Amino acid sequence: MTHAPVAALRKFVRPRESQERCDLCGAELTSEHRHNFDPASRRIRCACDSCGILYASVYRQIPRRVRALPNFQMSDAQWDDLMIPISLAFFSYSTPAGKVVALYPGPAGAAESLLRLDAWEEISTSNPELRDMEPDVEALLVNRVGATREHFLVPIDECYKLVGLIRLHWRGLSGGAAVWGEIARFFDELRRKGEACPI
Repeated sequence: MTHAPVAALRKFVRPRESQERCDLCGAELTSEHRHNFDPASRRIRCACDSCGILYASVYRQIPRRVRALPNFQMSDAQWDDLMIPISLAFFSYSTPAGKVVALYPGPAGAAESLLRLDAWEEISTSNPELRDMEPDVEALLVNRVGATREHFLVPIDECYKLVGLIRLHWRGLSGGAAVWGEIARFFDELRRKGEACPI
């Protein structure tokens, strides 16, 4: 069997690009490029500076600040009232929905939970820093894995990064050791970013 036809075809196949590109114009991007968010589809797009400005009326530019909230007030009973089935969740104000939405990561992606607005109102009243959360593009990220009780105000792309890590590394019914290691590393990095961007 000859491999000549396959070898001949290889010259027409473009190598996979390692350089990230703007999703809107195709320009090459640096590793520190910005992200835009489409509130209607909840889609995140990589954007060059020019497209970030050009499409500002269509997509929301995602901020970069990460803020740890060490004094956040939420009891275990309040958490239970939110009816989140797992110990990780993020909350953001959705302008298309006209309300705060609650999502939690899982092996199939981000799932939306039916958020009791009275339960959320009680928490937001006790934590006035939530009023500073930018609609659509910032979220309250809650980590209650094991004995952990952590709360962060983060860019929405950080939440979807966590969703992607869980989808990629989840194995079996419980996720496996690899996924929990990735989750721990994610929050280690988030703590470092939060320390670099104090309130």
